[in-house]
Amino acid sequence: MVNEVNPEGMMILIDKPFGYSSAKVVNILKKRLNIKKAGHSGTLDPNATGLMIICTGRMTKDLNQLLGAEKEYEGVFMLGEKTKSFDSETEVYEKISIDGIDEEKIRNTAKEFVGEIMQLPPMFSAVKFKGKPLYKYARKDQEIERSPRAVNIKEFEITNISLPEVHFRVSCSKGTYIRTLANDFGESLGVGAYLKELRRTRIGSYDVKNSQEPDEFIKSFLQNKDSENKYA
Repeated sequence: MVNEVNPEGMMILIDKPFGYSSAKVVNILKKRLNIKKAGHSGTLDPNATGLMIICTGRMTKDLNQLLGAEKEYEGVFMLGEKTKSFDSETEVYEKISIDGIDEEKIRNTAKEFVGEIMQLPPMFSAVKFKGKPLYKYARKDQEIERSPRAVNIKEFEITNISLPEVHFRVSCSKGTYIRTLANDFGESLGVGAYLKELRRTRIGSYDVKNSQEPDEFIKSFLQNKDSENKYA
């Protein structure tokens, strides 16, 4: 969806497909719509889907405000298994029995993560060290010392439990790593966990329900543009 017709001044709500990097989505729109200047409101990992807000032209000035907006996610934790990336990007390296884990323990543990908490940025992240993102070191099995950061979890709702999978919804501040939340949640339960699925459903007041996948948006935009040119 857009709030202007001018391709040099749009705010576009995109539903990022699985397997696409955030940068790839921006580059597709720039190339197909001949846009010179564009940016987005926060990176989603390639294995995540959901809402991206892309601003073009003069509207890129709004990105700082959007980057600081509250985010909402839905996803699935896999209990009893660990990966180095804390998500499905890397292979499971350890499995732990989840015997003794029940619904009450899961829901009580979730309560421990509501409010301001400290998170250690994961090695598989875009945080920079000496000008290089941490994930480049992680892929070479290099561990870099990091400092914990304060983040705020406004809501952490367990929406369904089908062990070993736990479905959840989280509303949180900027800078929150849901992969780290998955890992820390599993550690608190004593069985480990990784993030199996993730979808961003909201950024501030903008909802993924009002977004379009890149190809869908490009098609509708070009059709509208052709119609305007036809009757100009």
